[in-house]
Amino acid sequence: MERASMGVLTDLAQLRASLPLAAALAAAALGCSGGSPYDLVPVAGTVTYDDGSLIPAESMILKFEPQAAALDPKTFPRKGFAKVDADGSFDLATTHKHGDGLVAGKHKVTIFTTTNQGKQTSLVPPEYLNPATTPIEIDTAEQLLTIKVQKPK
Repeated sequence: MERASMGVLTDLAQLRASLPLAAALAAAALGCSGGSPYDLVPVAGTVTYDDGSLIPAESMILKFEPQAAALDPKTFPRKGFAKVDADGSFDLATTHKHGDGLVAGKHKVTIFTTTNQGKQTSLVPPEYLNPATTPIEIDTAEQLLTIKVQKPK
């Protein structure tokens, strides 16, 4: 009888030891990795003034406001961001993880220009700061994105 109870105890110990691994595998299978329920696509492009000249910002960030519909009352498409390089180019748009891309589809684009100290500049007209008023809309199906901005008056 002692041997039988020792075998059961060994089996229970092995089961307990494997539970954390089983839980981790189950969590990964259920998508607890922070992924998106929306398709993400990489984007790249340039942003300049209408006349083709560079926007002389020390720092420039593009914010992409997806126009995709919510999947349900609790699942909305997440905004994306891209840092613009000094030459006006961008190529690492981020929605969840660095460089993972944007939600597929159309986006309203806002532009934020700042100094290296983080102070906002007026290098773009004010309507480009708000998704409700920005005249820029892009579609991720179009590659390479070309964003043209009016010079402020």
